[in-house]
Amino acid sequence: MKQFLKIAAISVSLLVAGAMASGCSSDKEQPAGQRPSTKRERNYMKEGKSLFDKQRYAEAEVNFKKALGENPDNARAQFNLASSYLKQRGEDLANKGDSLIRQADQILAQTAGNPDIELAQQSFYDRGNIAYKGEDYGAAIEMYKNALRRNPEDNQARENLRLAQLKKQQQDQNKDDKQDQNQDQNQNQDQQQQQQDQDKDDKQDQNQDQQNQDKQQQQQQEQQGGLSEQSAAQILKAMDAKESATRMKVEQMKQSQEKQSRQRQTGKPW
Repeated sequence: MKQFLKIAAISVSLLVAGAMASGCSSDKEQPAGQRPSTKRERNYMKEGKSLFDKQRYAEAEVNFKKALGENPDNARAQFNLASSYLKQRGEDLANKGDSLIRQADQILAQTAGNPDIELAQQSFYDRGNIAYKGEDYGAAIEMYKNALRRNPEDNQARENLRLAQLKKQQQDQNKDDKQDQNQDQNQNQDQQQQQQDQDKDDKQDQNQDQQNQDKQQQQQQEQQGGLSEQSAAQILKAMDAKESATRMKVEQMKQSQEKQSRQRQTGKPW
């Protein structure tokens, strides 16, 4: 990891140095197929390059635009205009929403298709730098490869290609790790949900078992309560029968006493 970070740190300086390593294109003859340049056009290009070399990029931009006003098809003026845009942003090429960076990339996409091999190679190289700084390493790899196809001896493009490939590998690994982390998190959530559902089902089953048990106990109590009433009725009946027998016995004794009393009254007098 330490070695990888060291490489990434070196890449920044390489890219900044090469970001416009191509820099400002010279005012040599236009590529084949383009109309001859006018004197005013050449003067604007010369003045723009002079200002560019003095790092007065905003003023250079004005002159390149004037050259394009004379000849909109001037591919080198287009490239130089894109370079002046990028130089005005310095190392801050990561902001894809920046209007100057976006315009520069659009211009370079056009000049990359120019039949002038040198101009095309420089355009692909600068587009690779823009993509690299924007952390679009896949696009940067393709741009550097295209630059090397047009100039296999461009060692700086080859080095930046290697760095972009390492960055892409790290980016993909981080992406896979993030996906694995999200997958593990989702699995944990699913397991937690399953456990919650199982606990809920177990609770419902437990409640149902308790209800069934309570109902069974209630039925048993009701049955036991019915037997007690029956026994009580039998006991009451037996008590009534015993009480009736006692009354009958008392009544018989009373009648016997009355009979004896009458017999004494009707006996002989003393």
